[in-house]
Amino acid sequence: MAEYRMVEHIPDLIQPEEYERHPEGRLVRISISVDGGGVQVLGDAFRPEVLERLLETLGPDAIEQMLCG
Repeated sequence: MAEYRMVEHIPDLIQPEEYERHPEGRLVRISISVDGGGVQVLGDAFRPEVLERLLETLGPDAIEQMLCG
């Protein structure tokens, strides 16, 4: 099971103006990048539990999260 770490900032992949276009709350957006340090998967979703399940299936050592509000 991945370790969950709280961080101060993670870039938004979903902007507030998109909320009205997805009233069912199913929008999930993923960004994948690769560099010399490895692979980074960044995700954003209206429903955090959906994104957490998706990221956990990738088998990471850690998942970083931030509180939004």
